[in-house]
Amino acid sequence: MNEFEYCFSTLGCSELSLHEVADLAERHGIEAVELRALSATLDLPTALAAEFGEPSGLATFLSRQKVRVAALNTSIRLFEAADLSGIEPFISWAEAAGAGYLRVFDGGNRLSEADLEQAADMLDAWQAMRRSRRLNVDLMIETHDALADFDQLVAFVERVPTARILWDTHHTWARGTDIEALWRRIAGNVVHLHVKDSAPDGSGRRRYVLPGQGDFPIARLVSLLRSNACRLPISLEWERHWHPELPPLEDALRAARTWWRQGVL
Repeated sequence: MNEFEYCFSTLGCSELSLHEVADLAERHGIEAVELRALSATLDLPTALAAEFGEPSGLATFLSRQKVRVAALNTSIRLFEAADLSGIEPFISWAEAAGAGYLRVFDGGNRLSEADLEQAADMLDAWQAMRRSRRLNVDLMIETHDALADFDQLVAFVERVPTARILWDTHHTWARGTDIEALWRRIAGNVVHLHVKDSAPDGSGRRRYVLPGQGDFPIARLVSLLRSNACRLPISLEWERHWHPELPPLEDALRAARTWWRQGVL
């Protein structure tokens, strides 16, 4: 068994069906996938219904596969939504898949105390509903917008200490956050990680590159994670859906084979 659970997001192969995604994962020895897009759409419930009919069909399919579904990724933004009702169409599919999490974005920019309070209330309501329906799936919030900022992320987890965090390590690092300092503050909340690599493009911006061709400090990250007893999923988020100029996901997975295993025995 690997020390970490290696994973990828279907954002890198959004044209594929789940049958094809499972084959891709098996070819590359990947244990888990997070579903963001399937069959050329971000509308996962519709894509899954077209492919499997009912959630029970998805459950039957996955029972025969080696790969597991780590999460279903929604487009909902916690700090920009009036409520979390948009999650409902995803729940039955996530439960059937045995997924641990539904991803929601953070959204927002500069957060006020009112923003934090409203988010806390919505998450409390979610947990109450989750208990009443005896759901297994939970929510994780991605550090994508407001929560990619060190101070705001720390303030959020202090305000909502039970929050589950999808740490997009590249987003926080690219904003100048020291990964060790941030890890010390959020380690107890992190349940899933996104990794990717990038390099400066000469204009003050960064461009995504194949894993190992940029300067993201993957070895430092792996060293940090090894000190944690949890076997966290490390997911390659290859954003080819948004950046079609990028090489195919298969190329990125081949490059990642050694990149994300640095320091792992």
